[in-house]
Order: sequence, then C-alpha cells, then structure tokens
Amino acid sequence: MATQDTCCTIVPYFKIHGGKVEEFKALCERFVASTTEEPKCLYYGFSFDGDQAHCREGYTDADGLLTHLGRVGALLQEALTIADIARLEVHGPAKELAKLREPLASLAPQFFTLEYGFRR
Repeated sequence: MATQDTCCTIVPYFKIHGGKVEEFKALCERFVASTTEEPKCLYYGFSFDGDQAHCREGYTDADGLLTHLGRVGALLQEALTIADIARLEVHGPAKELAKLREPLASLAPQFFTLEYGFRR
C-alpha cells in the first residue's frame, strides 16, 4: 500500500563540543521559540544523551521544511560553532524529497524515501 503522506522529516544528530552542552541547550530554547509559529511544523523538539543532541522535527511537506531552514539558518550557524552534525537524515516521499535534494546538498544528508504507511 503506497502512502499519500507528504510529511518530511529532517533528522539531525549533533555532537556537542566539550563543555558546551549548556550553551547548546540555551540555543535549543531559541530554536524552539523561533519554530513555534511555523504553520507547517508538525512537531519539534530536542533530546539529549550526554554530549549528543537530536532535533526531532517534522513538517507537512518539503516547503515547510525549507521555510524552517530559512528561518533558523543563522541559529544553525551559531550552533555549528559549538557542535558538529554527526549524522543527518531526511525522510519523505519521493516527490517531496525531489524538492529538497538540491537545497540540502551542501549538508550532505542521507535521503530515505517513504514508500508505505499512513499518518492520521
């Protein structure tokens, strides 16, 4: 059963530089505040395991994801002065991923194509 879901997720994992966890967490507060009003954001949050962080985020479609990245670009650049992206995945249906491949190429994500499932 093919899916009609257009949801796109970007799945970044960060390795926070030594002694910078609290500084990174302060940036997370700013990321969340900036993202709260985005109408195409389905969910957004940060989770931690020691000096590793994960941003759990999903958007109704590729346009929502791209809007978000444009909105938080400066914050992301600030975060990358105290953390490195250890892994980056993008998940979504092929039609939506096609809209993301070129704009996200510089981040070198691994793309996963959603083929089966549903969303309520």
